[in-house]
Amino acid sequence: MDTLAPSLSPDLRDRFAALVDPRHALTDPDLIDPYLHEPRDLYAGETALVLRPGSVEEVSAILTLASETRTPVVPQGGNTGLVGGQAPRSRAEILLSLSRLDRIREMDVAGRTVTAEAGVVLERLQAAAEEAGLFFPLSLGSQGSCQIGGNLASNAGGTGVLAYGNARELCLGIEAVLPSGEVYRGLRRLKKDNRGYDLRNLVVGSEGTLAVITAAVLKLFPRPAGREVAYVGLGSPGDALELLKRAERAAASGLTAFELMPRIGIEFTLRHTPGARDPLGEPHPWYVLIEISSARSAEDARQTLESILEQGFEAGLVADAAIANSIADATLFWKMREEMSWAQKPEGGSIKHDVSVPVSRVPDFLAKADAAVEAAMPGVRVVAFGHLGDGNIHYNLSQPVGADKAAFLARWREMNAIVHGIVASMDGSFSAEHGIGQLKRDELAQAKQGVEMELMRGIKALFDPYNILNPGKLVQV
Repeated sequence: MDTLAPSLSPDLRDRFAALVDPRHALTDPDLIDPYLHEPRDLYAGETALVLRPGSVEEVSAILTLASETRTPVVPQGGNTGLVGGQAPRSRAEILLSLSRLDRIREMDVAGRTVTAEAGVVLERLQAAAEEAGLFFPLSLGSQGSCQIGGNLASNAGGTGVLAYGNARELCLGIEAVLPSGEVYRGLRRLKKDNRGYDLRNLVVGSEGTLAVITAAVLKLFPRPAGREVAYVGLGSPGDALELLKRAERAAASGLTAFELMPRIGIEFTLRHTPGARDPLGEPHPWYVLIEISSARSAEDARQTLESILEQGFEAGLVADAAIANSIADATLFWKMREEMSWAQKPEGGSIKHDVSVPVSRVPDFLAKADAAVEAAMPGVRVVAFGHLGDGNIHYNLSQPVGADKAAFLARWREMNAIVHGIVASMDGSFSAEHGIGQLKRDELAQAKQGVEMELMRGIKALFDPYNILNPGKLVQV
């Protein structure tokens, strides 16, 4: 049962505050406020106390006391999550910020691994790998502020999944604090380890409901000798899918990104993003961003990319294309893709869907979903973009021009039901990479009825018998 206590008692608040440096136990509402607002403004958090521990031992002490006193604790990384998983729901819940656990403990160049604490910002980890002559492939629009612990807790995806996998596949080992305060020390660097159940893979993707990740061992890769990017205009998602097949045949694992974008999303980005410009001279209904990486040379990557585009032109799939001739060009191409999420906000209300279907069904999904949402809401503006290479589409609906924002957003669940129903008919998922959090918790319970949901609840109860760790998120108990 989901019950929310009114507030943390002053005595209990003081006991928790005493477990960390006084400067890092925040009770001033003005200091707490930045932790309570998530990017979509869907959830306004509440808490009477933010704790910012500086060590694993302090995290352990906090959770030990929480277990003894049955006090709920909400872990938070960079606060970039999009489903409300990081938002405390009442003043009785303590917000546990991992941002001070920000050391890169070890860079193993020979073994191609890095051991990093949960609060390390993703962009900083990417830079550290680069300095060591290696490459960390997790890449997200929020990489300047999201943190490794949150990336793992949400099993983040991003643009590199096509070649390198999501966060779970990039993780070899974790250190985590259980709700009891016990520390699971699993910072292993082994690529083969078949000793029983994989607790790492249970905790990764559990959205802070089973344990608090404090550090992880992550895979690094050889830095590509060459990386080339093209911005391609074409007529339809079907053309994009056919071009993807040709790119996979030509480049194999060297195809490191294949992103799909609609013209309306490009127009939003041009309208609302400083410095954005259209890389192609004429508008096209759809676009793809193709990245080819080569371990051999920049010339090899360039030749492969040119061959793919030549095939596309000859087959009538590609209407126009531009290959980046400089870092500035490549940055612009990626900016047009990465800013598309944020460029929707100035256009008014946006109903978001983070879905996946089998790659071969993406064009069919888009056609059916477009027709269904337009029939339900004439004038709705569909901004469907994302990772065509792995079937993950961010199917977002911007309000009709001139519509009332509140009235539009009030139809969120109705539009979700339409889109998610089509996804389900194609054996897809209504949560591809953003997670469940609060936003999709009830829908998960409906989708995973029977033994699957009971097993999930059983795992939660085993790890967290008092339901103190991020309660009300992911799994309702």
